[in-house]
Amino acid sequence: MARALIALLFALAGFSAQAQQALPANGLFLIAKPSLVDPNFEKTVVLVTQTEDASTVGVIINRPSTLKLAQFLAPDIATQNYRDPIFIGGPVMRQIMIAVYRSGTVPEAPAFHVLKDVYLTMHPDNIERLLADPQARYRLYAGFSGWEPHQLENEFERDGWYILPADEPTLFREKPEGLWEELVEKAMRRDPKGSS
Repeated sequence: MARALIALLFALAGFSAQAQQALPANGLFLIAKPSLVDPNFEKTVVLVTQTEDASTVGVIINRPSTLKLAQFLAPDIATQNYRDPIFIGGPVMRQIMIAVYRSGTVPEAPAFHVLKDVYLTMHPDNIERLLADPQARYRLYAGFSGWEPHQLENEFERDGWYILPADEPTLFREKPEGLWEELVEKAMRRDPKGSS
């Protein structure tokens, strides 16, 4: 069930059946088309996944901020291991910390499986474990992006987004500058008629 929306969006985007069979676990990138002028999502790349109740959640991966971890965490939680900026994950619950991270084992606390060995979580136990581990590979986000069931399909049909498979190197890319432009170009090469 969790892959249903992902498969539907790939089908709507014109991906072949073979490409759909090769989908990542439960995640893809939405790339805002140049015509999308909603300030929440203009020029964004959003990692999205589907929840068990068929809602869609994700985080914007190309909006770093100057926010400080201390704004989100209790004072006794060590933060010295996290060196990346905090990204603006989306317009929903911006006071909540979200993590996207790599884990070779299934997390003990709740998390959404997004790609092979990659999870998205807002559970404090997962985030505290990540912050305590100097070897952990993760990104932190303030807030998230969310859509009600069928809302995203409607936005896609109104021609607001390009869709590409999500991948770990892009997700954890060191510098997000230029990412939107690169993925728009990639998506347009794949679908030149969708260039609105």
